[in-house]
Amino acid sequence: MKIIKPITNWLENRASTPTYGGWVLAGIAICFFGAAVNTMAGWLYAISGVSVALLVVAAVLPPRSLVGLTVTRNSIQPVSSGDDLTVELEIHNPTAQSVSLLQVEDILPFVLGKPIKQAIEVVPSKNSYRWVYYHPTQRRGIYRWHNVELATGAPLGLFWCRRQRDCEAIAIVYPTVLPLTTCPLVDEMGQEESKKGDSINRPLQTATSGLVRSLRPYRIGDPTRLIHWRTSARYGELRVRELEVVTGGQEIIIALDSGGEWQEDDFEQAVIAAASLYFYTQRMGMPVKLWTAGTNLVKGDRIVLETLAATSFQEDINATETPNNPFIWLTQNSLTLSSLPQGSRWILWQNNNSSDQASGVVYRDCPGIVVQSEQALQPQLQKPLQPF
Repeated sequence: MKIIKPITNWLENRASTPTYGGWVLAGIAICFFGAAVNTMAGWLYAISGVSVALLVVAAVLPPRSLVGLTVTRNSIQPVSSGDDLTVELEIHNPTAQSVSLLQVEDILPFVLGKPIKQAIEVVPSKNSYRWVYYHPTQRRGIYRWHNVELATGAPLGLFWCRRQRDCEAIAIVYPTVLPLTTCPLVDEMGQEESKKGDSINRPLQTATSGLVRSLRPYRIGDPTRLIHWRTSARYGELRVRELEVVTGGQEIIIALDSGGEWQEDDFEQAVIAAASLYFYTQRMGMPVKLWTAGTNLVKGDRIVLETLAATSFQEDINATETPNNPFIWLTQNSLTLSSLPQGSRWILWQNNNSSDQASGVVYRDCPGIVVQSEQALQPQLQKPLQPF
């Protein structure tokens, strides 16, 4: 069987191979031919000859029907993890004859799923068949595949052949973005500077904690803790406090330790956390960038999402060094916390297989969050900070 299968595949892709019915008809033709040789009966020769002729026709027609068929693919729109990819293919038949009983198979990468098959009854002459299917996604990533396979046994079904067409596909699956309503990691960035007073002349950024800047009407998604109830009662509508903190005029940087060692599930959580923090900070009206070991600093919704979709732990380090200004550090290596700039924040996924622990005194100026992998990530990102 190990020898027969490669031979069968080779024949299917370069010529054609008999189906079960083809093998049966070939056996019958041989039996009739043997009987004709023994009896010298002409009608037995005729039956065996007609059977062989059918086999020859059935072997030649399937490959000929695939000649000229072309496949094009529309670009695949990016989706978030858990959503369905929309894949659209068009099979073109520029020949003068229609092609019937066709099977199309999109050869997906194994990490994305099994190949998807579609049976097509007929592709008219000088026309096209449009095939759209939806494929579920489970994990973020950038997926590439190149081949679409056409197969047919028409018109007699006695022989089967397959032909591949190059049809490149790129599907981008973004990480999940958690709908954070509050995040002390971001909200308290820069409060050390705020406590020093207003003597330092630096730009102020809108935030969710700090000095009261103004009052404005309530908008959907605003934290209820920012509602100013006395003013709301006076105006008869909800009024929300706009707050400001000093950030030293620097952008908030979300830094993912993608060059270090991680457990796979923890790294996936870290990518989700990085995406969620980025868009939460952006929603709060503060400038923000993403840093990874493979890309250095990047910004912009699409670029950040594509960077996080493509990143992996222990990736090649292209960034020269980590940012010098305070940043939010996402890591599984507790030893890196000692080198954080003052005013930074951190999120630590502790490796259960590692016994290294860090001193809580060293990081009093850089509080953060220790994530428990078995618990939901969103409430952990919204809980108060703690020194390690």
